[in-house]
Amino acid sequence: MSGFVLQRLTTITVSVKQFGRIPNLVQRLPSSLPSPKPTVSASQVPSLFREPYILTGYRPIHQNWYCYLLSLFQKHNESLNVWSHLLAAPLLLLRWWSHFGNLGYHLDISVLPLCLFIVSALICYFCSSVAHLFQSHSEHAHYYVFFMDYVGVAVYQYGCALGHYFYTSAPGWRASIFGQYFLHGTAFLGLMSSLGCCLAKSRYRKPYPLQRKICQIIPSSLAYFLGISPVVHRLLTVSWEEEPSLNMHALQILFFLCSALFFSCPIPECFFPGKFDIFGHGHQIFHVLLSLTTLSQLEAFFQEYARNRENIVDIFGESQIWWACVSFPVLAISCLLVAVTSMKSNDKNSLGVIL
Repeated sequence: MSGFVLQRLTTITVSVKQFGRIPNLVQRLPSSLPSPKPTVSASQVPSLFREPYILTGYRPIHQNWYCYLLSLFQKHNESLNVWSHLLAAPLLLLRWWSHFGNLGYHLDISVLPLCLFIVSALICYFCSSVAHLFQSHSEHAHYYVFFMDYVGVAVYQYGCALGHYFYTSAPGWRASIFGQYFLHGTAFLGLMSSLGCCLAKSRYRKPYPLQRKICQIIPSSLAYFLGISPVVHRLLTVSWEEEPSLNMHALQILFFLCSALFFSCPIPECFFPGKFDIFGHGHQIFHVLLSLTTLSQLEAFFQEYARNRENIVDIFGESQIWWACVSFPVLAISCLLVAVTSMKSNDKNSLGVIL
């Protein structure tokens, strides 16, 4: 299974040669459709849209919405950020379909957390793709789509937590203080993660102060460390030979930690400004690694579900599974309200600056 995940790296990362032909697709569109303008340099867009060490490949602001939709087939510095998740989503669904088809799973309450994990990943991919595709339209659009992106991240965090709790956790860990308050804690920290990211985005302007990073990193890090705790416990206390799924969990942690590095640090573009504007800059690598993280999680969850599905309801009880899964849409709606409130607050702040 680990070979499958590693092979997906070449599938998710579309080759440079393929993207080199994308502008021709835009040129072949019907003349009645609005055509995206050529990309411009960093000096030709407001500072809000500029990224460190990325000097070219920016889409001009205030174009027609259709232009940004059609820029899906244009070569610019957000292309791989969009396509990396657009391609990961069908891969995730194909693996889902393959597992259910080959092993003959049937839908019941024990598989519900696994279904919600898939849904959470797809929501995260969708929000991220929309954010990177449309954020260049205007300052208002930039803030709104990234607020929604933070909603997707929080929902995905909780979807992962459901899978870790019901399929990966060990009895000893569930009896600990972490296990007893795990679902409550991950839901709360997911909400705080969304709130912290929205607050940091709406309150602070470039040049960004240290407080912005603190608002983003602390709640998100706490959410991750709590969410991954049942996996770490199992990796440290169970033989990997006895449970092959632990190899996939080790991979998911490795991929995620590497993705966090590329998310936090502008590597490799900081060493070669302007050389990785279109392909290969740090945020694109972050997206690819995050997709591999999700695929690794899916493989691990399916192995664990196949091994324990007859006992899941007996171990946790139907009511706990139902309540945990009902909390999923509650968290999603709560995070959505945070995003909408942040957008209104941001609009008021912008109006205040203008006045």
